[in-house]
Amino acid sequence: MRVSASRLLPAVLCALLSLSACTRSAEAGPARKVALKPCRLEGASRQALCGTYEVWEDRAAKKGRKVPLKVVVAPALASSPEADPLVLLAGGPGQGAAKLAGQMMPILERIQRNRDVVFVDQRGTGESRPLECDPVPPDAPLSKQFDDTFYEQEFRKCLAGYDADVRLYTTPIAMDDLDEVREALGYEKLNLYGVSYGTRAALVYVRQHPEHVRTVILEGVAPMSLLLPLYVARDSQRALDLLFSNCEEDATCAKRYPDLRGRFEALLTQLQQTPVQTKLEHPLTGVPEDVTITRDGLAAVLRALLYMPEATSLVPLLLDRATQGDWRPLVAIHHSMSGVFDRNMSHGMFLSVVCSEDAPLITDEAITRETKGTWMGEAALRNMLKPCAFWPRGEVPKDYREPVKSDVPVLLLSGELDPVTPPEWAEDAKRTLTHSLHVTLPGVGHGTSAIGCARSLMADFVARGSVEGLEPKCGEGLKRPPFFTSFAGPVP
Repeated sequence: MRVSASRLLPAVLCALLSLSACTRSAEAGPARKVALKPCRLEGASRQALCGTYEVWEDRAAKKGRKVPLKVVVAPALASSPEADPLVLLAGGPGQGAAKLAGQMMPILERIQRNRDVVFVDQRGTGESRPLECDPVPPDAPLSKQFDDTFYEQEFRKCLAGYDADVRLYTTPIAMDDLDEVREALGYEKLNLYGVSYGTRAALVYVRQHPEHVRTVILEGVAPMSLLLPLYVARDSQRALDLLFSNCEEDATCAKRYPDLRGRFEALLTQLQQTPVQTKLEHPLTGVPEDVTITRDGLAAVLRALLYMPEATSLVPLLLDRATQGDWRPLVAIHHSMSGVFDRNMSHGMFLSVVCSEDAPLITDEAITRETKGTWMGEAALRNMLKPCAFWPRGEVPKDYREPVKSDVPVLLLSGELDPVTPPEWAEDAKRTLTHSLHVTLPGVGHGTSAIGCARSLMADFVARGSVEGLEPKCGEGLKRPPFFTSFAGPVP
């Protein structure tokens, strides 16, 4: 077949740029008011388009400071793509979506074949005027990492250093930002993909801008009835109980870790009465440090490990060592994983959301009720909420906590073992989402999109634009990964 030079030249240029989506003609793409330039995403094989779009910090007054929002578009691979992109809404609150773009693209590859994939750093996160605050940075001494002290002065210092009115960094305002970015990018409708807190953001967008939503994926669902962090202790207790039960039902795990549940409870009691004084080498520097480990310090570390699916298989081994007085493995794993998470987390943004949207509705009686009998106890929740005593509080609509009602197609995904957004929360959201399907993946924690069938289900759902005809048995035969019974190599 003969090909003219005028048709061949653009194809050659596109190959040289490694930007397969640029075969699309200018006329076929959306009319954009955002200047986007080719960029390379860390961990991604293909180029993307990056830019910045400014919005008013005070959207109501339309004067004063502006917030530059980081925007990343991974163009569809098809030469004639669908007009409606997929937009990621990240978790936290406090994670930047654009910073996650590189690691998310393999998960969304099937969707990208026919649609643009868009990442926008929500105001206060990533590179969109981040409200960063880390009283205990990853390189802090171990004694500080395991200290349950509330660092009030550090939080106050962060607050005083912001060039921002933190009252204006709430979810409803951010979702109006997103709609403005949508219009500036030239899209009429969006396919929303919310993860954890991002599911709240997605639901708020659906309520505020329903005419611009085609489909919604909610992974690790946080409905409007979930107050952060009120139910963390209860839901984490459920996750740890499941872990202990699974270990007891597994012959190898039960033999290797006899009565682990009882020994862990005894350790909590011991730490409550007398914290452990020990000397540990810092995992990075190797310098020995004196460390005091309290019950609340252990609870904070364990909760983080349960949150991360890749760490749960290690938990029995780590707790077994701790009950025998060896804290080195637990400290090493916690240090390595917390550093990865904190690199994309704006804690000031977390406080602006929680102190405005959640804390005003959380009573002392509710904290006592929801933490009673849990291994976390009350102190962790009360420490999370302490900054709200002085953090400036934004306003949300009076009906903000009402369930979001919609007939937009919604796919809800839950992990059976999720310690923060277990399946019951998705069922709560589903009651008022009339065109929805909820799928729970067995043996999976907080992060269902890591599973192949979940990715396929997401891609099929977006392609169909409906839950009708979807296969709801995703994950059939899945179970929790085997527990580690030893370290393959030197003891950490």
